[in-house]
Amino acid sequence: MTRESTATGEETRGRTPEEMSLDELREEIETIDREIVELIAQRTYVADAIAQVKEEQGLPTTDESQEQQVMDRAGDNADQFDVDANLVKAIFRLLIELNKVEQRNSR
Repeated sequence: MTRESTATGEETRGRTPEEMSLDELREEIETIDREIVELIAQRTYVADAIAQVKEEQGLPTTDESQEQQVMDRAGDNADQFDVDANLVKAIFRLLIELNKVEQRNSR
């Protein structure tokens, strides 16, 4: 997979990583890291909204079926982008667990 084929690929301005300096590559990583944190914050915000809906509807915090769907999607997305599916699933397990802890604490 080339860097251009990813969502933030335009930042490399059509150059391959081999054509970029170490400082430019590190700047690219910093940008990606910032975007990852922003997406985690967005996901947490939506998960908090889900927790409110669950509480209003008297639903349990844990929904194993939904968790499995999230994990399946994570694996599919990892395969699509040629990333280690086990690593991606481990990250999503952590995200799910963090959201569940926050949901329990908010009740």
